[in-house]
Amino acid sequence: METAIETKWIMACYVDDVPENGGSCIKHGNEQIAIFNFARRNEWYATQNLCPHKQQMAISRGMIGSTGESCEPKVACPFHKKAFSLLTGECIGEEELTIKTYPVKVIDGKVFISVA
Repeated sequence: METAIETKWIMACYVDDVPENGGSCIKHGNEQIAIFNFARRNEWYATQNLCPHKQQMAISRGMIGSTGESCEPKVACPFHKKAFSLLTGECIGEEELTIKTYPVKVIDGKVFISVA
């Protein structure tokens, strides 16, 4: 038997609230969510803001870029440089750390994220 999970889209912010090729942070309930405007790729991403490496709320201030031949989008924690895929949340490298990712859509200058 399959369990249906209701997808709820929330308005997180306005496009102008997030710097181009950078990130910003919102609070939703008890969670901090990092939102990234990857303008060089014309893409948006959202992840948890908590870096699992040292338990710091810092991911939104990380540097975004691409990695490898696949040009996978990533964010690096600004403190200890652990890099995470913006697609899957997996740590890029040898560590088995992950961060939660959220679907994002932009409509009429507003940024929405999907939360379960």
